[in-house]
Order: sequence, then C-alpha cells, then structure tokens
Amino acid sequence: MEGLPSGYRPNVGVCLINSDNQVFVASRLNVPGAWQMPQGGIEEGEEPTAAAIRELREETGIVSVEIIAEVPRWLTNDFPPAVKAKVNRLWGGEWHGQAQKWFLMRLTKDESEVNLASSEADTEFSEWKWASPDEVIEQAVDYKRPTYEEVMATFRPYLSERGIAAKCLSTKW
Repeated sequence: MEGLPSGYRPNVGVCLINSDNQVFVASRLNVPGAWQMPQGGIEEGEEPTAAAIRELREETGIVSVEIIAEVPRWLTNDFPPAVKAKVNRLWGGEWHGQAQKWFLMRLTKDESEVNLASSEADTEFSEWKWASPDEVIEQAVDYKRPTYEEVMATFRPYLSERGIAAKCLSTKW
C-alpha cells in the first residue's frame, strides 16, 4: 500500500455520521469507558476502502452508507507499552502502532441497522451513541486522541455543530 509507514500495522478507521452530523462511537467491551470510532486491520490484498466498509459492517452491522471523504495520508498512533505487548502477541509481529486510513461516511438509512453483536465477527462493543466531534476527541483513549483530533480537523468542513449527543444505547444480548 502506497505510503504505508514501516513498522505500523495497516488499519482503517470510519468516522460515521448521521443526518445531524453527529459521529458514531462505541464503548469497548474489554475496556469499559473507552469510546472509539469503528476501526480495524486491513487484510492481505484488501484495499483500504473495502476494509473500511467491511470493518464497519462487522463491528456495527451497518451497511447503508455513502463515502464522503478520506484523510489523504496514513495517520499513525504508537501503542503504549502494555498495549504493544498485548497486540504484538495477538497479531504476531513487532508493531510500533497502527497506520490508519480514515474515511468519512454518512449513514443513509436509520440507526435500526446497528447490531453490535452480529455473528460476522467477535463482538467488540457493549454500547454505542452519537456524539459531537468534540465529544469524540474528549472521550478517546489518550494514545488515540491525537489521531482523532487530526481526523476531526480534516473532516470539519463536512461537519457542523447542529446536533447534540444522543443517549447511550446498550446492546441487547
């Protein structure tokens, strides 16, 4: 993949917005209170755009989207030591962190598509909500915050502060 920094796991991220330009975030099952946008690894031979659509579907059940924009370069984040040890063991390899291609997508149907416990992949999230861009940054884990700031700054022309954050929605098991 062109421009991919060495030593970083290739990854995609999705900044999904609704009709009020609120951003979809979900709380991780294994790290309660860690809110993030959907993201995940790029498979061998997979293009970043296809990976972003696949990861969004696997993690959220959402398929009705349109791609609006893309961050033009890879954004990197370095793993803290404890995270680095864990992910390198799980993923096999010696990764400094992740290099991510970020996409801005708009939900084209209603939120009834959201299914955090789809059978396509292991469930990663316990609950989800719509948040303002500022809330997304504030609620991100520390090592992801600079990337989230850059993503929001890049997509800011497409966003407005029209909406207010909606209530948190839990997965029904």
